[in-house]
This record gives sequence, structure tokens and C-alpha cells, in this order.
Amino acid sequence: MNKILAYLKASVGKEVPDSPSPLMRMLNPKVLKVEEGYLEFSYVVSEEMTNPLKILHGGATAALIDEMVGAAVFTLDKSHVYTTVNLAVDYFSPAKIGETIIGISSIIKKGKKIIHAQCEVWNEDKTRMIARGNSNLIKTEYENI
Repeated sequence: MNKILAYLKASVGKEVPDSPSPLMRMLNPKVLKVEEGYLEFSYVVSEEMTNPLKILHGGATAALIDEMVGAAVFTLDKSHVYTTVNLAVDYFSPAKIGETIIGISSIIKKGKKIIHAQCEVWNEDKTRMIARGNSNLIKTEYENI
């Protein structure tokens, strides 16, 4: 088991304050479930994540999705870092300040250079989908951290 996967598995039920990603640290997820190529995190919608209507901002949602698909790639124990080539997000329902939301990210296809991943964002009891994103990530020249 790679060290990132092992670390995340040991973090189930906890927040992860020492992520190498400053954005992930700001989003402050709680780890719910971890498998190779699959993650479930919960987030509490903070005021900083909202738009003037006081609902989850589309850009914050896209950032959360991008962070989650990137984290799912890190569970694969690849030798190099992958970065987002594209990200398509569909928005379905709002989330309000203080609401807990669940991100579920999974790897769909692992190619030699391109990895395709998806992430769904749900309300806390998973009865209402808030958004869904699909992303392609490309292998970079940078070695994995």
C-alpha cells in the first residue's frame, strides 16, 4: 500500500490538516472512506465558500471537485504528479452555509498518460446531488510527493 493511501486510510473519521495542498487545507475535509482510486470526504459549507446568495459558489464547488479527483489520483501510487487538463461540472442543487456536503471521487480510467476521474457532490444523507464533475488529468514531469 502506498504511503498516501495508507495515510488517508488512517485518517478515516478525521480532518486532514496537513494536506500538501493549501486549498485542500482551507476546504478542511473530513475523511469518510478511502480505497485505491476512491474517496469520500465531507465538508461543511463555510461563508467563504458561498456566493452573494449565501449558497455554495460554483467556483468553490469546482475547486472541491478538482481537489478530490486530484487526491483520488494520489491514492494510485503513481511515480509522477498528474495535473488537470479539463474539468466539466454540472450543477444541480444549492447548498447553504453550515450544511454538510459529501464528495465522492473515483477513478474511471487509468491510462499511461491520462487519467479520467469523476466526483459527485451530495447533501449529507446523499438524497440530493449538488454537482457532478468529470476531469482528465495528465502525467507531468514532476515526481510524486
